[in-house]
This record gives sequence, C-alpha cells and structure tokens, in this order.
Amino acid sequence: MKSSDSNLPKILIALKNILFPELCFGCNAHLYRGEQVLCAFCRDELPLTEFNFGQENSVDRIFYGRAPVCKASALFYYRETGLIKRLIHRLKYQGMQQLGGFMGEWYGEILKKDPGISNIDLIIPVPLHAAKMRKRGYNQCELFGRAIASSLQAEYTGKLLRKRINARTQTTRNRWLRWKNTQGVFHLKHPERLEGKKILLIDDVITTGATLEACCLALSSVARLEIYIAVMAVVP
Repeated sequence: MKSSDSNLPKILIALKNILFPELCFGCNAHLYRGEQVLCAFCRDELPLTEFNFGQENSVDRIFYGRAPVCKASALFYYRETGLIKRLIHRLKYQGMQQLGGFMGEWYGEILKKDPGISNIDLIIPVPLHAAKMRKRGYNQCELFGRAIASSLQAEYTGKLLRKRINARTQTTRNRWLRWKNTQGVFHLKHPERLEGKKILLIDDVITTGATLEACCLALSSVARLEIYIAVMAVVP
C-alpha cells in the first residue's frame, strides 16, 4: 500500500503532462523532459551577448562619464523583432513572471563563473512607482534578481531604492528627453545600509541608460559604494 501511495504523485504528474502539456513560450511546441519555458531549439536561437565583467563592452560605454558604474553587462541583445522582445513583453505586461526567473537562473549560472563580479553583497532592482506596482502587481525584475542573488549567494532587496515620481513611459523618447524625465525620480532609503557595499543594480532592457543613470545618481552619496549593473537585454 505504501509503495502505491508513493507512486501516486508521479502518476498524477504524468497524467497532468498528458492532459495539459507544457508548451514552449517561443514556438508553442510541447516541452520535453528537462526543458523549461523554452524548447532546446528556441533556447539556441536566443541572442546571447557573451559579455563578461572582465572586459570592456558596449554596455560599459553607455555609462562612461555619466555615472559611477564599476562594470555593466547584459545577457541578451534586444531587437525590434525577435524572441527576446516577445518574452520581455510577456514578462512585463502579461503576468508571465516565471520568464524573469528563467532568465535570472540562466544569467546567475553565467555570473557565478565570472571572476569579474565576485563578492556581490546586494542585488537591487530598478523600482516601479507604487501606482504602477499596484496596477501590474509585481516588479518584472524581482524573480530575475532573486534567481541571480541565489546563484551569487547575495541578498536581494527591493525596499531601499524607491521611485517617487510616476514618470511616463520612456520607450518613445530620445536620449535627452529620457535623461531629463528621470532626474530626481529615485530616492534611497537607509543609505547607511549600503556603505562600503558592492551592489548589483538590475533592470530588464537598457536603451540609453537614462533610468539606470538616475538610479546611480540616487546612490552616489553613499560612501565607498561599488555599483555594478546587469540587465536582461541591451538594445544594440
């Protein structure tokens, strides 16, 4: 009797997979054992940047002369058409939070092996304004950040950096307007908690870097703070 009872969960899982098979977010094909979120074919098509924290890259150059960033990088390239754009759109606007965790686990495994970003103390996401947080119900970067924090054995916190102005979307603005629209937007609570720390600031997509630059400005008063940046994707 005990043997049949122990097999019951496996039977139920097998039955669930038959009746409600998990589908690939990219092509809607059935996922096979060992596949999560994306099938092997779609995963292989994702445009990895292959950037690391030991060599200069195009994300670093965004912040030269603009923000006190030690190093910056991105997992994927973000293009106007393609799978990454669809995945991030689903993550942000269709409640598919598991996509953030999927990308965070992937990036976390890469960062864990990167000697250029060792000993991170805190993972901090670019925050949402309270009104947008209520409307969306979640920060799209949370599961992404928590997965990276787990890989790097760091602390994740979304409570220190706050967005106090509900600025309009930045997607249609040029670089100068993005920069102007983000000045004074972010506020740091309990700056003493960050003194002498090494933090990883995370976001979903970086275009001009104006939002992350504004976050760095809010963090700039903290003594002996080292800021690193990691994002899901960068617009090439």
